[in-house]
Amino acid sequence: MSNMMRDSQIMAQIRDDDLGYMSDMALELAQMAEDTGLTTLAYLFRMAALEASTANSVLAEPDDLPRQMTSH
Repeated sequence: MSNMMRDSQIMAQIRDDDLGYMSDMALELAQMAEDTGLTTLAYLFRMAALEASTANSVLAEPDDLPRQMTSH
């Protein structure tokens, strides 16, 4: 039982690291696109970076969700 929990924590950590990496990479690509005058592409990369970082913060704190729902 504890092995399964540990494995899921490791998987969650890997997923969070991947999302953080995707966010950073998308921001770098956005900067490159901007530098070459591709503003539409830069915008799309910035949206992708935002999406990845938002997903990262939501997944990192699943305990906050129930409290937010019941606090109203």
